[in-house]
Amino acid sequence: MEVTRIFDLIEFVKQNFTNDVCLAGKKSGKWVKYSIDQYKEFVDFVSAGLLSLGIGKGNNIASISNNRPEWNFVDLGIMQIGAAHVPIYPTISDSEFVYIMNEAEVKLIFVSSNVLYNKITRLKSHLPFLQNIFCFDNVPNAAGFQDLLEAGKTNFEKEKLEKIKNEIKPNDLATIIYTSGTTAKPKGVMLSHANLVSNFIEASKTLNLNSSSTTLSYLPLCHVYERMLNYKYQYLGIPVYYAETLGGIVGNMNEVQPDVLTSVPLLLEKIYNNILIKGSELSGFKKKIFQWALDLTAVYRLDQKNGTWYNLKKFIADKLVYSKWRAALGGKLNLIICGGAALQPRLLKAFWTAGIRVLEGYGLTETSPLISNNHYNYYKLGTVGKILNGVEVKIADDGEVLCKSKGLMLGYYKQAELTAQVIDKEGWFHTGDIGIIEDKIFLKITGRKKDIFKTSSGIYVSPENIENQLRQSLFINHVFVTGANQNFLSAIIVPDFEFVEQWLKNSHVSLTKREDIIHYFQLESEILNVIRVYNQQKWDSGQIGKFKLVADDWSIDTGELTPKQSLKRNVISNKYADIIEGFYS
Repeated sequence: MEVTRIFDLIEFVKQNFTNDVCLAGKKSGKWVKYSIDQYKEFVDFVSAGLLSLGIGKGNNIASISNNRPEWNFVDLGIMQIGAAHVPIYPTISDSEFVYIMNEAEVKLIFVSSNVLYNKITRLKSHLPFLQNIFCFDNVPNAAGFQDLLEAGKTNFEKEKLEKIKNEIKPNDLATIIYTSGTTAKPKGVMLSHANLVSNFIEASKTLNLNSSSTTLSYLPLCHVYERMLNYKYQYLGIPVYYAETLGGIVGNMNEVQPDVLTSVPLLLEKIYNNILIKGSELSGFKKKIFQWALDLTAVYRLDQKNGTWYNLKKFIADKLVYSKWRAALGGKLNLIICGGAALQPRLLKAFWTAGIRVLEGYGLTETSPLISNNHYNYYKLGTVGKILNGVEVKIADDGEVLCKSKGLMLGYYKQAELTAQVIDKEGWFHTGDIGIIEDKIFLKITGRKKDIFKTSSGIYVSPENIENQLRQSLFINHVFVTGANQNFLSAIIVPDFEFVEQWLKNSHVSLTKREDIIHYFQLESEILNVIRVYNQQKWDSGQIGKFKLVADDWSIDTGELTPKQSLKRNVISNKYADIIEGFYS
Protein backbone atom coordinates (compact mmCIF):
# COMPACT_ATOMS: atom_id res chain seq x y z
CA MET A 1 0.00 0.00 0.00
CA GLU A 2 1.00 3.64 -0.43
CA VAL A 3 1.46 5.90 2.59
CA THR A 4 -0.22 9.24 1.87
CA ARG A 5 -1.37 10.16 5.40
CA ILE A 6 0.72 9.75 8.52
CA PHE A 7 -1.59 7.21 10.16
CA ASP A 8 -1.29 4.99 7.04
CA LEU A 9 2.01 3.93 8.62
CA ILE A 10 0.22 1.38 10.80
CA GLU A 11 -1.27 -0.63 7.91
CA PHE A 12 1.95 -0.20 5.93
CA VAL A 13 4.01 -1.72 8.75
CA LYS A 14 1.48 -4.53 9.26
CA GLN A 15 1.69 -5.46 5.59
CA ASN A 16 5.45 -5.20 5.12
CA PHE A 17 7.28 -6.16 8.33
CA THR A 18 7.29 -8.97 10.87
CA ASN A 19 9.24 -7.53 13.81
CA ASP A 20 7.81 -8.41 17.22
CA VAL A 21 8.62 -4.93 18.52
CA CYS A 22 7.43 -1.67 16.99
CA LEU A 23 7.77 0.69 19.97
CA ALA A 24 9.24 0.28 23.45
CA GLY A 25 9.55 2.35 26.60
CA LYS A 26 10.62 1.78 30.18
CA LYS A 27 8.22 1.43 33.10
CA SER A 28 9.37 0.66 36.62
CA GLY A 29 12.85 -0.12 35.31
CA LYS A 30 11.70 -2.67 32.69
CA TRP A 31 11.27 -2.36 28.94
CA VAL A 32 7.62 -2.57 27.88
CA LYS A 33 7.40 -3.52 24.22
CA TYR A 34 4.51 -3.04 21.82
CA SER A 35 3.85 -4.96 18.63
CA ILE A 36 2.25 -3.32 15.59
CA ASP A 37 -1.07 -4.96 16.49
CA GLN A 38 -0.97 -3.47 19.99
CA TYR A 39 0.07 -0.13 18.49
CA LYS A 40 -2.97 -0.17 16.20
CA GLU A 41 -5.31 -1.13 19.03
CA PHE A 42 -4.13 1.70 21.28
CA VAL A 43 -4.35 4.23 18.44
CA ASP A 44 -7.89 3.16 17.55
CA PHE A 45 -9.00 3.33 21.18
CA VAL A 46 -7.52 6.83 21.52
CA SER A 47 -9.47 7.88 18.41
CA ALA A 48 -12.70 6.35 19.71
CA GLY A 49 -12.17 7.87 23.15
CA LEU A 50 -11.69 11.33 21.66
CA LEU A 51 -14.77 10.92 19.46
CA SER A 52 -16.81 10.00 22.53
CA LEU A 53 -15.80 13.36 24.03
CA GLY A 54 -16.96 15.25 20.95
CA ILE A 55 -13.48 15.78 19.52
CA GLY A 56 -13.18 15.66 15.74
CA LYS A 57 -11.99 17.40 12.60
CA GLY A 58 -11.08 21.03 13.18
CA ASN A 59 -10.15 20.56 16.84
CA ASN A 60 -6.61 21.02 18.17
CA ILE A 61 -5.37 18.56 20.79
CA ALA A 62 -2.13 19.21 22.69
CA SER A 63 0.43 17.00 24.36
CA ILE A 64 3.23 17.89 26.74
CA SER A 65 5.25 14.81 27.49
CA ASN A 66 8.58 13.04 27.49
CA ASN A 67 9.27 10.50 24.74
CA ARG A 68 7.27 7.30 25.29
CA PRO A 69 5.06 4.94 23.25
CA GLU A 70 1.94 6.70 24.56
CA TRP A 71 3.08 9.78 22.62
CA ASN A 72 2.75 7.80 19.38
CA PHE A 73 -0.61 6.33 20.37
CA VAL A 74 -1.95 9.83 20.98
CA ASP A 75 -0.26 11.30 17.89
CA LEU A 76 -1.86 8.93 15.39
CA GLY A 77 -5.08 8.64 17.40
CA ILE A 78 -5.58 12.41 17.09
CA MET A 79 -4.72 12.61 13.41
CA GLN A 80 -6.84 9.71 12.19
CA ILE A 81 -10.04 11.48 13.31
CA GLY A 82 -9.03 14.66 11.48
CA ALA A 83 -7.97 16.67 14.54
CA ALA A 84 -4.56 18.37 14.71
CA HIS A 85 -1.84 17.43 17.17
CA VAL A 86 -0.16 20.34 18.97
CA PRO A 87 2.95 18.98 20.73
CA ILE A 88 4.43 21.37 23.30
CA TYR A 89 7.87 21.46 24.92
CA PRO A 90 7.77 20.67 28.66
CA THR A 91 10.41 23.36 29.28
CA ILE A 92 8.60 26.42 27.91
CA SER A 93 7.60 29.30 30.17
CA ASP A 94 4.11 29.71 31.63
CA SER A 95 3.45 32.73 29.39
CA GLU A 96 4.45 30.82 26.23
CA PHE A 97 2.32 27.86 27.27
CA VAL A 98 -0.77 30.00 27.89
CA TYR A 99 -0.21 31.80 24.57
CA ILE A 100 0.00 28.53 22.59
CA MET A 101 -2.97 26.89 24.31
CA ASN A 102 -5.20 29.91 23.74
CA GLU A 103 -4.14 30.75 20.19
CA ALA A 104 -4.69 27.11 19.18
CA GLU A 105 -7.92 26.96 21.22
CA VAL A 106 -6.83 23.61 22.67
CA LYS A 107 -9.76 21.66 24.09
CA LEU A 108 -7.87 18.67 25.49
CA ILE A 109 -4.29 18.00 26.54
CA PHE A 110 -2.28 14.88 27.33
CA VAL A 111 0.50 15.23 29.91
CA SER A 112 3.07 12.74 31.08
CA SER A 113 3.65 13.46 34.75
CA ASN A 114 2.41 14.85 38.05
CA VAL A 115 4.68 17.88 37.67
CA LEU A 116 3.17 18.84 34.32
CA TYR A 117 -0.35 18.13 35.51
CA ASN A 118 0.16 20.49 38.45
CA LYS A 119 1.58 23.14 36.13
CA ILE A 120 -1.51 23.05 33.93
CA THR A 121 -4.02 22.99 36.79
CA ARG A 122 -2.22 26.02 38.25
CA LEU A 123 -2.70 27.86 34.94
CA LYS A 124 -6.17 26.52 34.15
CA SER A 125 -7.92 29.81 34.99
CA HIS A 126 -5.99 31.33 32.05
CA LEU A 127 -7.05 28.55 29.65
CA PRO A 128 -10.71 29.16 28.74
CA PHE A 129 -10.82 26.59 25.91
CA LEU A 130 -9.35 23.67 27.89
CA GLN A 131 -11.93 21.04 28.87
CA ASN A 132 -9.99 17.85 29.64
CA ILE A 133 -6.56 16.80 30.93
CA PHE A 134 -5.39 13.19 30.69
CA CYS A 135 -2.20 11.92 32.37
CA PHE A 136 0.02 9.09 31.15
CA ASP A 137 1.39 8.49 34.66
CA ASN A 138 -0.89 7.70 37.59
CA VAL A 139 -1.67 11.07 39.18
CA PRO A 140 -4.04 11.31 42.19
CA ASN A 141 -7.40 12.94 41.39
CA ALA A 142 -6.53 13.26 37.69
CA ALA A 143 -8.09 11.56 34.69
CA GLY A 144 -5.73 8.88 33.44
CA PHE A 145 -4.79 7.83 29.94
CA GLN A 146 -6.26 4.46 30.80
CA ASP A 147 -9.64 6.14 31.39
CA LEU A 148 -9.62 7.47 27.83
CA LEU A 149 -8.65 4.05 26.47
CA GLU A 150 -11.53 2.41 28.38
CA ALA A 151 -13.94 5.00 26.97
CA GLY A 152 -12.57 4.27 23.52
CA LYS A 153 -12.91 0.52 23.97
CA THR A 154 -16.51 0.92 25.15
CA ASN A 155 -17.46 3.27 22.30
CA PHE A 156 -15.36 1.74 19.54
CA GLU A 157 -17.15 1.56 16.19
CA LYS A 158 -14.85 0.26 13.48
CA GLU A 159 -16.99 1.29 10.51
CA LYS A 160 -17.47 4.81 11.88
CA LEU A 161 -13.73 5.25 12.40
CA GLU A 162 -12.88 3.89 8.96
CA LYS A 163 -15.36 6.31 7.37
CA ILE A 164 -13.74 9.25 9.17
CA LYS A 165 -10.25 8.10 8.15
CA ASN A 166 -11.27 7.74 4.50
CA GLU A 167 -12.46 11.35 4.45
CA ILE A 168 -9.06 12.70 5.54
CA LYS A 169 -6.99 13.95 2.61
CA PRO A 170 -3.18 14.11 2.31
CA ASN A 171 -3.25 17.93 2.23
CA ASP A 172 -5.37 18.20 5.37
CA LEU A 173 -3.81 19.76 8.46
CA ALA A 174 -2.07 17.12 10.59
CA THR A 175 -0.20 19.11 13.21
CA ILE A 176 0.65 22.57 14.46
CA ILE A 177 4.21 22.80 15.76
CA TYR A 178 5.07 25.94 17.66
CA THR A 179 8.62 27.12 17.17
CA SER A 180 10.25 28.58 20.25
CA GLY A 181 13.23 30.34 18.75
CA THR A 182 14.56 33.74 19.67
CA THR A 183 11.42 35.73 18.82
CA ALA A 184 9.02 37.07 21.43
CA LYS A 185 5.97 35.01 20.46
CA PRO A 186 5.95 31.37 19.30
CA LYS A 187 4.76 30.75 15.75
CA GLY A 188 2.44 27.86 14.95
CA VAL A 189 3.74 26.03 11.88
CA MET A 190 0.89 24.21 10.12
CA LEU A 191 2.01 20.95 8.50
CA SER A 192 -0.17 18.63 6.45
CA HIS A 193 0.04 14.85 6.19
CA ALA A 194 1.58 15.27 2.73
CA ASN A 195 4.23 17.65 4.08
CA LEU A 196 5.62 15.15 6.58
CA VAL A 197 5.00 12.01 4.50
CA SER A 198 6.91 13.39 1.51
CA ASN A 199 9.80 14.25 3.79
CA PHE A 200 10.19 10.98 5.68
CA ILE A 201 9.77 8.85 2.54
CA GLU A 202 12.53 10.73 0.68
CA ALA A 203 14.72 10.76 3.81
CA SER A 204 14.37 6.97 4.14
CA LYS A 205 16.09 6.50 0.77
CA THR A 206 19.30 8.23 1.82
CA LEU A 207 20.49 5.92 4.60
CA ASN A 208 21.62 2.31 4.74
CA LEU A 209 18.88 1.18 7.13
CA ASN A 210 16.33 -1.62 7.14
CA SER A 211 14.02 -3.52 9.49
CA SER A 212 16.93 -5.46 11.02
CA SER A 213 18.20 -2.21 12.55
CA THR A 214 17.20 -0.79 15.94
CA THR A 215 17.14 2.81 17.13
CA LEU A 216 17.16 4.56 20.50
CA SER A 217 15.25 7.86 20.61
CA TYR A 218 16.05 10.62 23.09
CA LEU A 219 15.49 13.94 21.29
CA PRO A 220 12.06 15.47 22.03
CA LEU A 221 9.30 14.15 19.78
CA CYS A 222 7.64 17.55 20.00
CA HIS A 223 10.46 18.79 17.74
CA VAL A 224 9.83 18.18 14.04
CA TYR A 225 13.33 16.74 13.50
CA GLU A 226 12.95 13.74 15.82
CA ARG A 227 9.29 13.37 14.90
CA MET A 228 9.97 13.06 11.16
CA LEU A 229 12.77 10.57 11.82
CA ASN A 230 10.45 8.64 14.14
CA TYR A 231 7.98 8.28 11.27
CA LYS A 232 10.85 7.32 8.97
CA TYR A 233 12.00 4.55 11.31
CA GLN A 234 8.45 3.19 11.44
CA TYR A 235 8.24 3.39 7.63
CA LEU A 236 11.42 1.26 7.44
CA GLY A 237 10.11 -1.23 10.01
CA ILE A 238 12.78 -0.26 12.56
CA PRO A 239 11.88 -0.80 16.25
CA VAL A 240 12.02 2.46 18.23
CA TYR A 241 13.13 2.35 21.88
CA TYR A 242 12.72 5.48 23.99
CA ALA A 243 15.55 6.50 26.31
CA GLU A 244 14.55 7.20 29.92
CA THR A 245 16.53 10.42 30.33
CA LEU A 246 19.46 12.13 28.66
CA GLY A 247 21.54 11.38 31.74
CA GLY A 248 20.81 7.66 31.45
CA ILE A 249 21.21 7.38 27.70
CA VAL A 250 24.53 5.50 27.76
CA GLY A 251 23.01 2.85 30.04
CA ASN A 252 20.01 2.54 27.73
CA MET A 253 22.33 2.19 24.74
CA ASN A 254 24.02 -0.77 26.38
CA GLU A 255 20.62 -2.37 27.03
CA VAL A 256 19.13 -1.73 23.58
CA GLN A 257 22.32 -1.93 21.48
CA PRO A 258 21.01 0.41 18.76
CA ASP A 259 22.40 0.48 15.24
CA VAL A 260 21.35 4.09 14.65
CA LEU A 261 20.92 7.14 16.87
CA THR A 262 19.49 10.58 16.14
CA SER A 263 21.41 13.28 17.96
CA VAL A 264 22.45 16.89 18.28
CA PRO A 265 26.12 17.93 18.59
CA LEU A 266 25.78 18.51 22.35
CA LEU A 267 25.47 14.79 23.14
CA LEU A 268 28.35 13.88 20.83
CA GLU A 269 30.50 16.50 22.54
CA LYS A 270 29.69 15.00 25.94
CA ILE A 271 30.46 11.47 24.73
CA TYR A 272 33.74 12.64 23.18
CA ASN A 273 34.75 14.55 26.30
CA ASN A 274 34.00 11.50 28.45
CA ILE A 275 36.30 9.48 26.18
CA LEU A 276 39.03 12.09 26.67
CA ILE A 277 38.51 12.13 30.43
CA LYS A 278 38.79 8.34 30.66
CA GLY A 279 41.87 8.49 28.45
CA SER A 280 43.46 11.09 30.71
CA GLU A 281 43.05 8.73 33.67
CA LEU A 282 45.23 6.09 32.00
CA SER A 283 48.94 5.84 32.62
CA GLY A 284 52.07 4.43 31.07
CA PHE A 285 51.83 2.40 27.85
CA LYS A 286 48.00 2.41 27.83
CA LYS A 287 47.93 6.20 27.85
CA LYS A 288 50.44 6.37 24.99
CA ILE A 289 48.32 3.93 22.93
CA PHE A 290 45.18 5.96 23.65
CA GLN A 291 46.85 9.22 22.57
CA TRP A 292 48.24 7.58 19.44
CA ALA A 293 44.75 6.35 18.49
CA LEU A 294 43.28 9.78 19.24
CA ASP A 295 45.89 11.49 17.06
CA LEU A 296 44.95 9.18 14.19
CA THR A 297 41.39 10.53 14.23
CA ALA A 298 42.60 14.08 13.56
CA VAL A 299 43.97 13.18 10.11
CA TYR A 300 41.21 10.78 9.03
CA ARG A 301 39.77 11.46 5.57
CA LEU A 302 36.03 10.97 5.12
CA ASP A 303 36.55 10.06 1.46
CA GLN A 304 38.42 7.05 2.91
CA LYS A 305 41.47 7.74 0.72
CA ASN A 306 43.69 7.35 3.75
CA GLY A 307 46.32 5.07 2.25
CA THR A 308 47.46 1.54 3.10
CA TRP A 309 49.81 2.57 5.94
CA TYR A 310 47.14 4.67 7.65
CA ASN A 311 44.55 1.89 7.29
CA LEU A 312 46.94 -0.59 8.90
CA LYS A 313 47.46 1.75 11.88
CA LYS A 314 43.71 2.33 12.08
CA PHE A 315 43.11 -1.43 12.10
CA ILE A 316 45.44 -1.81 15.09
CA ALA A 317 43.94 1.22 16.85
CA ASP A 318 40.47 -0.22 16.34
CA LYS A 319 41.42 -3.48 18.05
CA LEU A 320 43.06 -1.69 20.97
CA VAL A 321 40.99 1.49 21.42
CA TYR A 322 38.07 2.26 19.09
CA SER A 323 36.32 -1.05 19.75
CA LYS A 324 36.13 -0.05 23.42
CA TRP A 325 34.48 3.25 22.44
CA ARG A 326 31.83 1.38 20.46
CA ALA A 327 31.34 -1.11 23.28
CA ALA A 328 30.58 1.75 25.67
CA LEU A 329 27.80 2.82 23.27
CA GLY A 330 26.17 -0.58 23.03
CA GLY A 331 28.56 -2.26 20.60
CA LYS A 332 26.42 -2.11 17.45
CA LEU A 333 26.12 1.64 16.82
CA ASN A 334 27.37 2.46 13.32
CA LEU A 335 25.32 5.51 12.32
CA ILE A 336 24.43 8.81 14.00
CA ILE A 337 22.12 11.25 12.24
CA CYS A 338 22.98 14.70 13.51
CA GLY A 339 21.31 18.10 13.14
CA GLY A 340 20.24 21.22 14.97
CA ALA A 341 23.61 22.96 15.03
CA ALA A 342 27.04 22.82 13.43
CA LEU A 343 29.21 19.84 14.36
CA GLN A 344 32.91 20.30 15.06
CA PRO A 345 35.10 18.56 12.44
CA ARG A 346 37.29 16.97 15.17
CA LEU A 347 34.22 15.24 16.60
CA LEU A 348 33.00 14.06 13.24
CA LYS A 349 36.41 12.64 12.34
CA ALA A 350 36.76 10.92 15.72
CA PHE A 351 33.47 9.05 15.37
CA TRP A 352 34.10 8.14 11.73
CA THR A 353 37.54 6.79 12.54
CA ALA A 354 35.96 4.66 15.26
CA GLY A 355 33.54 3.12 12.75
CA ILE A 356 30.50 5.30 13.54
CA ARG A 357 29.37 7.43 10.63
CA VAL A 358 27.98 10.80 11.66
CA LEU A 359 25.82 12.33 8.94
CA GLU A 360 24.69 15.94 9.20
CA GLY A 361 21.45 17.30 7.81
CA TYR A 362 19.65 20.62 7.63
CA GLY A 363 16.10 21.89 7.67
CA LEU A 364 13.47 23.89 9.51
CA THR A 365 10.11 23.20 11.08
CA GLU A 366 8.57 25.10 8.15
CA THR A 367 10.03 22.57 5.68
CA SER A 368 8.96 19.39 7.54
CA PRO A 369 12.00 19.64 8.16
CA LEU A 370 14.64 18.15 5.87
CA ILE A 371 16.10 20.28 3.07
CA SER A 372 19.41 18.47 2.70
CA ASN A 373 21.40 15.68 4.32
CA ASN A 374 24.57 13.69 3.87
CA HIS A 375 23.78 10.21 2.58
CA TYR A 376 25.27 7.01 3.93
CA ASN A 377 27.52 6.63 0.88
CA TYR A 378 27.41 10.19 -0.46
CA TYR A 379 28.67 12.98 1.77
CA LYS A 380 31.02 15.92 2.09
CA LEU A 381 32.75 17.20 5.22
CA GLY A 382 31.74 20.70 6.26
CA THR A 383 28.39 20.61 4.47
CA VAL A 384 24.86 19.67 5.52
CA GLY A 385 24.66 17.32 2.60
CA LYS A 386 22.98 16.77 -0.73
CA ILE A 387 19.73 18.59 -1.38
CA LEU A 388 16.86 16.15 -0.85
CA ASN A 389 14.98 14.82 -3.87
CA GLY A 390 11.86 16.90 -4.42
CA VAL A 391 13.41 19.99 -2.84
CA GLU A 392 14.54 23.01 -4.86
CA VAL A 393 17.16 25.32 -3.38
CA LYS A 394 18.63 28.57 -4.62
CA ILE A 395 20.87 31.17 -3.04
CA ALA A 396 19.53 34.73 -3.08
CA ASP A 397 21.70 37.72 -4.00
CA ASP A 398 22.31 38.43 -0.30
CA GLY A 399 23.35 34.81 0.36
CA GLU A 400 20.09 33.64 1.94
CA VAL A 401 19.04 30.03 1.33
CA LEU A 402 15.63 29.81 -0.37
CA CYS A 403 13.69 26.62 -1.00
CA LYS A 404 10.56 25.07 -2.46
CA SER A 405 9.34 21.56 -1.67
CA LYS A 406 6.37 19.28 -1.00
CA GLY A 407 7.35 19.64 2.63
CA LEU A 408 6.80 23.39 2.72
CA MET A 409 4.29 24.31 5.42
CA LEU A 410 0.69 25.33 4.85
CA GLY A 411 1.54 28.55 6.70
CA TYR A 412 1.69 29.99 10.20
CA TYR A 413 -1.47 29.39 12.23
CA LYS A 414 -3.66 32.52 12.26
CA GLN A 415 -0.68 34.51 10.93
CA ALA A 416 -1.28 35.16 7.21
CA GLU A 417 0.84 38.31 7.18
CA LEU A 418 3.75 36.55 8.84
CA THR A 419 3.43 33.72 6.33
CA ALA A 420 3.63 36.20 3.46
CA GLN A 421 6.86 37.58 4.93
CA VAL A 422 8.67 34.24 4.60
CA ILE A 423 7.06 32.76 1.46
CA ASP A 424 7.39 35.15 -1.46
CA LYS A 425 5.02 35.52 -4.41
CA GLU A 426 6.99 32.97 -6.43
CA GLY A 427 6.58 30.37 -3.69
CA TRP A 428 10.16 30.48 -2.36
CA PHE A 429 10.52 30.02 1.38
CA HIS A 430 13.14 32.33 2.91
CA THR A 431 14.99 30.25 5.50
CA GLY A 432 16.83 33.11 7.20
CA ASP A 433 20.08 31.13 6.88
CA ILE A 434 23.09 32.17 4.84
CA GLY A 435 24.71 29.49 2.75
CA ILE A 436 26.45 28.37 -0.43
CA ILE A 437 26.11 25.37 -2.73
CA GLU A 438 29.34 23.44 -3.26
CA ASP A 439 29.96 21.18 -6.28
CA LYS A 440 26.44 22.11 -7.47
CA ILE A 441 25.06 19.51 -5.05
CA PHE A 442 26.09 20.02 -1.42
CA LEU A 443 24.63 22.75 0.78
CA LYS A 444 26.80 24.56 3.31
CA ILE A 445 25.30 26.84 5.96
CA THR A 446 27.54 29.71 7.08
CA GLY A 447 25.31 31.64 9.48
CA ARG A 448 21.97 33.27 10.27
CA LYS A 449 21.00 36.26 8.16
CA LYS A 450 19.50 38.19 11.08
CA ASP A 451 22.59 37.60 13.23
CA ILE A 452 25.09 39.04 10.77
CA PHE A 453 26.38 42.46 11.79
CA LYS A 454 28.89 45.00 10.55
CA THR A 455 31.88 46.31 12.49
CA SER A 456 32.90 49.97 12.45
CA SER A 457 35.49 49.13 9.80
CA GLY A 458 32.76 47.88 7.45
CA ILE A 459 33.46 44.15 7.81
CA TYR A 460 30.38 41.89 7.81
CA VAL A 461 30.60 39.27 10.55
CA SER A 462 28.69 36.01 10.97
CA PRO A 463 29.06 35.42 14.73
CA GLU A 464 27.80 31.84 14.54
CA ASN A 465 30.58 30.91 12.15
CA ILE A 466 33.21 32.31 14.54
CA GLU A 467 31.56 30.68 17.56
CA ASN A 468 31.62 27.27 15.88
CA GLN A 469 35.34 27.63 15.15
CA LEU A 470 36.19 28.64 18.73
CA ARG A 471 34.11 25.78 20.13
CA GLN A 472 36.48 23.32 18.52
CA SER A 473 38.62 23.90 21.60
CA LEU A 474 38.07 21.31 24.31
CA PHE A 475 38.14 24.09 26.87
CA ILE A 476 35.07 25.86 25.46
CA ASN A 477 31.44 24.75 25.83
CA HIS A 478 29.56 27.86 24.67
CA VAL A 479 30.69 31.16 23.20
CA PHE A 480 28.82 34.33 22.25
CA VAL A 481 30.51 36.78 19.86
CA THR A 482 29.45 40.42 19.74
CA GLY A 483 30.78 43.68 18.26
CA ALA A 484 28.22 45.38 15.99
CA ASN A 485 29.46 48.86 14.99
CA GLN A 486 32.62 48.41 17.07
CA ASN A 487 36.23 48.29 15.90
CA PHE A 488 36.87 44.82 17.33
CA LEU A 489 34.92 41.71 18.34
CA SER A 490 34.44 40.41 21.88
CA ALA A 491 33.42 37.05 23.26
CA ILE A 492 31.60 35.78 26.34
CA ILE A 493 32.74 32.22 26.98
CA VAL A 494 31.34 29.38 29.09
CA PRO A 495 34.16 26.87 29.68
CA ASP A 496 33.50 23.15 29.36
CA PHE A 497 33.65 22.62 33.11
CA GLU A 498 33.49 18.83 32.88
CA PHE A 499 36.65 18.78 30.79
CA VAL A 500 38.33 21.65 32.66
CA GLU A 501 37.76 20.04 36.07
CA GLN A 502 39.44 16.84 34.88
CA TRP A 503 42.27 18.89 33.33
CA LEU A 504 42.79 20.65 36.68
CA LYS A 505 42.75 17.33 38.50
CA ASN A 506 45.39 15.92 36.14
CA SER A 507 47.44 19.07 36.73
CA HIS A 508 47.09 18.63 40.52
CA VAL A 509 45.27 21.95 40.87
CA SER A 510 42.63 21.94 43.63
CA LEU A 511 39.91 24.28 42.46
CA THR A 512 36.29 23.22 42.80
CA LYS A 513 34.21 26.40 42.69
CA ARG A 514 33.45 27.61 39.20
CA GLU A 515 33.94 31.22 40.21
CA ASP A 516 37.51 30.34 41.16
CA ILE A 517 38.06 28.20 38.07
CA ILE A 518 37.20 30.96 35.60
CA HIS A 519 39.81 33.21 37.18
CA TYR A 520 42.57 30.58 37.14
CA PHE A 521 45.37 32.17 35.12
CA GLN A 522 46.31 28.97 33.26
CA LEU A 523 42.75 28.47 32.00
CA GLU A 524 42.60 32.08 30.84
CA SER A 525 45.92 31.51 29.09
CA GLU A 526 44.57 28.42 27.27
CA ILE A 527 41.49 30.34 26.08
CA LEU A 528 43.65 33.31 25.06
CA ASN A 529 45.76 30.98 22.96
CA VAL A 530 42.64 29.68 21.18
CA ILE A 531 41.64 33.25 20.37
CA ARG A 532 45.14 34.16 19.19
CA VAL A 533 45.14 31.21 16.78
CA TYR A 534 41.74 32.31 15.46
CA ASN A 535 42.89 35.91 15.02
CA GLN A 536 45.99 34.81 13.10
CA GLN A 537 43.91 32.69 10.72
CA LYS A 538 40.98 35.10 10.29
CA TRP A 539 42.63 38.50 10.24
CA ASP A 540 40.34 39.69 7.42
CA SER A 541 36.98 38.84 9.09
CA GLY A 542 37.16 40.72 12.38
CA GLN A 543 39.53 40.34 15.31
CA ILE A 544 38.50 39.23 18.78
CA GLY A 545 39.99 41.86 21.06
CA LYS A 546 38.50 40.93 24.44
CA PHE A 547 36.84 37.99 26.14
CA LYS A 548 35.28 37.13 29.47
CA LEU A 549 34.81 33.72 31.08
CA VAL A 550 31.55 33.20 32.96
CA ALA A 551 30.64 30.50 35.47
CA ASP A 552 27.02 30.08 34.35
CA ASP A 553 25.41 27.09 32.68
CA TRP A 554 23.64 27.97 29.44
CA SER A 555 20.67 25.73 28.85
CA ILE A 556 17.07 25.55 27.68
CA ASP A 557 15.87 25.76 31.28
CA THR A 558 17.87 28.89 32.08
CA GLY A 559 16.81 30.54 28.83
CA GLU A 560 20.03 31.03 26.87
CA LEU A 561 19.46 28.12 24.45
CA THR A 562 16.60 27.12 22.16
CA PRO A 563 15.43 23.47 22.18
CA LYS A 564 17.80 22.77 19.28
CA GLN A 565 20.71 24.24 21.27
CA SER A 566 21.02 27.49 19.31
CA LEU A 567 21.95 30.64 21.21
CA LYS A 568 19.15 33.04 22.13
CA ARG A 569 21.23 36.05 21.25
CA ASN A 570 18.84 38.67 22.60
CA VAL A 571 18.60 36.86 25.95
CA ILE A 572 22.39 36.59 26.27
CA SER A 573 22.88 40.21 25.20
CA ASN A 574 20.49 41.40 27.92
CA LYS A 575 21.84 39.06 30.58
CA TYR A 576 25.44 40.15 30.07
CA ALA A 577 24.79 43.77 29.07
CA ASP A 578 27.19 45.09 31.72
CA ILE A 579 30.01 42.84 30.53
CA ILE A 580 29.42 43.80 26.90
CA GLU A 581 29.35 47.48 27.78
CA GLY A 582 32.61 46.98 29.67
CA PHE A 583 34.26 45.53 26.57
CA TYR A 584 33.80 48.83 24.74
CA SER A 585 33.77 51.47 27.48
